[in-house]
Amino acid sequence: MTQDVKESFGSPVGSLAAKVRTLAPSMTRSMQRVAEAVAGDPAGCAALTVTGLAELTGTSEATVVRTARLLGYPGYRDLRLALAGLAAQQQSGRAPAITTDIAVDDPIADVVAKLAYEEQQTLADTAAGLDTTQLDAAVTALASARRTDVYGIGASGLVAQDLTQKLLRIGLIAHAHSDPHLAVTNAVQLRSGDVAIAITHSGSTGDVIEPLRTAFEHGATTVAITGRPDSAVTQYADLVLTTSTSRETELRPAAMSSRTSQLLVVDCLFVGVAQRTYETAAPALAASYEALAHRHRSASR
Repeated sequence: MTQDVKESFGSPVGSLAAKVRTLAPSMTRSMQRVAEAVAGDPAGCAALTVTGLAELTGTSEATVVRTARLLGYPGYRDLRLALAGLAAQQQSGRAPAITTDIAVDDPIADVVAKLAYEEQQTLADTAAGLDTTQLDAAVTALASARRTDVYGIGASGLVAQDLTQKLLRIGLIAHAHSDPHLAVTNAVQLRSGDVAIAITHSGSTGDVIEPLRTAFEHGATTVAITGRPDSAVTQYADLVLTTSTSRETELRPAAMSSRTSQLLVVDCLFVGVAQRTYETAAPALAASYEALAHRHRSASR
């Protein structure tokens, strides 16, 4: 990993941008205005006193301080220093001069550039905010699980299928459930030594929460992959893996951007499990590839 990449993922500046995007949807509306202001104009906000920022956003000084603390800073002074650093980074040319607002009449080349930047930012934010201790614990549980059930609806259901297919290819027993009734009836069969994973961007999808709660009550290790670390699904999760929360637009629903960050977490889980089970995973991958090799050869003729 290059030094530039390390800085973008691990620096206070990168962490600030990631926290603003991730936490803003779960803030009060007044706190959202403060968060949106500092994310949209770090240089301008860095020049403001706490009173000035409160006046700019139509909030109170207390709201500004609470927002700063939620973002991980002891007080507003520390937030201003971080904003000044972000402004300096942008002025240095390292931050792309591009926005992700896609207009209905945008040329396709602009659409490609904006989406590529949004995907890159979503992945960076997810990596910056991912709790590697929780991730490592989830990998440990998956690597030794008797069975893994994964729950997801809609776009999250596609991610659930992706994870189970990966686990199956390295010889593990895994099932993806998008039907809520089957999910619950299967969750009843789980016990200690099994793993249940709920994938929900909002963290409030009842059809995903119910089977995870059932698995939790039956002793399985439960994992939530969600963009809302304080949402309902986390009540029944032993481990929580937080994904980036991207801003939804008319032409880019939340399901599209959230899937990108979910897939990154899924890939991290899979690679971690493959590392832990390498002696059996490697032969299993080779066997699955060989079993399908004739199909690839036929298609290329």
